[in-house]
Amino acid sequence: MEKKFEVYSKKEECPVRNVLSRLGDKWSLLVLLLLNDGETLRFNQISHVLGDISQKMLTTTLRSLEADGLVNRKMYAEIPPRVEYSLTERGRSLIPVLRQLVDWAVENIDAIKTSRGTLAAH
Repeated sequence: MEKKFEVYSKKEECPVRNVLSRLGDKWSLLVLLLLNDGETLRFNQISHVLGDISQKMLTTTLRSLEADGLVNRKMYAEIPPRVEYSLTERGRSLIPVLRQLVDWAVENIDAIKTSRGTLAAH
Protein backbone atom coordinates (compact mmCIF):
# COMPACT_ATOMS: atom_id res chain seq x y z
CA MET A 1 0.00 0.00 0.00
CA GLU A 2 1.21 3.50 -0.76
CA LYS A 3 2.61 5.38 2.21
CA LYS A 4 0.21 8.32 1.75
CA PHE A 5 -2.76 5.98 2.33
CA GLU A 6 -1.45 4.33 5.51
CA VAL A 7 -3.14 6.85 7.83
CA TYR A 8 -6.55 5.69 6.56
CA SER A 9 -5.91 2.03 7.30
CA LYS A 10 -5.01 2.50 10.97
CA LYS A 11 -8.29 3.05 12.78
CA GLU A 12 -6.81 4.58 15.94
CA GLU A 13 -4.51 6.92 14.03
CA CYS A 14 -6.89 8.04 11.27
CA PRO A 15 -8.28 11.45 12.22
CA VAL A 16 -11.12 11.11 9.72
CA ARG A 17 -12.33 7.77 11.10
CA ASN A 18 -11.83 8.91 14.67
CA VAL A 19 -13.81 12.13 14.42
CA LEU A 20 -16.50 10.90 12.03
CA SER A 21 -17.17 7.81 14.10
CA ARG A 22 -18.16 10.15 16.92
CA LEU A 23 -19.98 12.77 14.86
CA GLY A 24 -21.49 10.45 12.27
CA ASP A 25 -24.31 9.19 14.45
CA LYS A 26 -27.92 10.25 14.09
CA TRP A 27 -27.92 13.01 16.71
CA SER A 28 -24.52 14.62 17.35
CA LEU A 29 -24.53 17.08 14.45
CA LEU A 30 -28.10 18.12 15.19
CA VAL A 31 -27.26 18.73 18.85
CA LEU A 32 -24.22 20.82 17.89
CA LEU A 33 -26.22 22.91 15.42
CA LEU A 34 -29.02 23.34 17.95
CA LEU A 35 -26.60 24.49 20.65
CA ASN A 36 -25.08 26.94 18.21
CA ASP A 37 -28.50 28.43 17.45
CA GLY A 38 -29.67 28.37 21.08
CA GLU A 39 -26.31 29.22 22.67
CA THR A 40 -27.15 27.75 26.11
CA LEU A 41 -29.89 25.16 26.45
CA ARG A 42 -31.20 22.87 29.14
CA PHE A 43 -31.56 19.14 28.59
CA ASN A 44 -35.36 19.31 28.27
CA GLN A 45 -35.16 22.13 25.74
CA ILE A 46 -32.85 20.07 23.53
CA SER A 47 -35.07 17.02 23.93
CA HIS A 48 -38.21 19.01 23.10
CA VAL A 49 -36.74 20.55 19.94
CA LEU A 50 -35.38 17.25 18.63
CA GLY A 51 -38.63 15.52 19.49
CA ASP A 52 -37.96 11.88 18.76
CA ILE A 53 -34.73 11.37 20.68
CA SER A 54 -34.91 9.24 23.83
CA GLN A 55 -33.57 10.61 27.11
CA LYS A 56 -30.97 7.85 27.17
CA MET A 57 -29.75 8.66 23.65
CA LEU A 58 -29.63 12.39 24.34
CA THR A 59 -27.66 11.76 27.54
CA THR A 60 -25.23 9.50 25.67
CA THR A 61 -24.84 12.03 22.84
CA LEU A 62 -24.23 14.95 25.19
CA ARG A 63 -21.69 12.96 27.22
CA SER A 64 -19.80 11.98 24.07
CA LEU A 65 -19.73 15.56 22.81
CA GLU A 66 -18.59 16.74 26.24
CA ALA A 67 -15.85 14.06 26.33
CA ASP A 68 -14.56 15.32 22.98
CA GLY A 69 -14.45 18.89 24.27
CA LEU A 70 -17.20 20.12 21.96
CA VAL A 71 -19.88 20.80 24.59
CA ASN A 72 -19.79 22.38 28.05
CA ARG A 73 -22.02 21.01 30.79
CA LYS A 74 -22.80 23.33 33.68
CA MET A 75 -24.70 22.00 36.67
CA TYR A 76 -26.35 24.28 39.19
CA ALA A 77 -26.79 23.20 42.82
CA GLU A 78 -30.51 23.90 42.92
CA ILE A 79 -33.59 21.88 43.69
CA PRO A 80 -34.53 20.56 41.24
CA PRO A 81 -31.06 20.40 39.71
CA ARG A 82 -30.54 22.50 36.61
CA VAL A 83 -28.05 21.53 33.92
CA GLU A 84 -27.21 23.70 30.93
CA TYR A 85 -25.27 22.87 27.81
CA SER A 86 -23.35 25.15 25.47
CA LEU A 87 -20.65 24.86 22.83
CA THR A 88 -16.99 25.13 23.71
CA GLU A 89 -14.56 27.06 21.52
CA ARG A 90 -13.72 23.78 19.79
CA GLY A 91 -17.41 23.12 19.23
CA ARG A 92 -17.92 26.61 17.80
CA SER A 93 -14.95 26.10 15.47
CA LEU A 94 -16.77 23.11 13.94
CA ILE A 95 -19.95 25.06 13.14
CA PRO A 96 -18.79 26.66 9.85
CA VAL A 97 -17.95 23.19 8.51
CA LEU A 98 -21.32 21.86 9.66
CA ARG A 99 -23.11 24.81 8.06
CA GLN A 100 -21.44 23.94 4.75
CA LEU A 101 -22.67 20.37 5.12
CA VAL A 102 -26.20 21.59 5.94
CA ASP A 103 -26.19 23.91 2.92
CA TRP A 104 -24.98 21.07 0.70
CA ALA A 105 -27.65 18.71 2.07
CA VAL A 106 -30.44 21.24 1.51
CA GLU A 107 -29.19 21.94 -2.01
CA ASN A 108 -28.93 18.27 -2.96
CA ILE A 109 -31.67 16.47 -1.01
CA ASP A 110 -34.18 16.38 -3.88
CA ALA A 111 -31.63 14.88 -6.28
CA ILE A 112 -30.52 12.40 -3.64
CA LYS A 113 -34.10 11.29 -3.01
CA THR A 114 -34.60 10.90 -6.75
CA SER A 115 -31.43 8.81 -7.00
CA ARG A 116 -32.56 6.64 -4.12
CA GLY A 117 -35.92 6.10 -5.79
CA THR A 118 -34.22 5.16 -9.05
CA LEU A 119 -32.01 2.63 -7.26
CA ALA A 120 -34.98 1.14 -5.40
CA ALA A 121 -36.76 0.56 -8.72
CA HIS A 122 -33.97 -1.72 -9.96
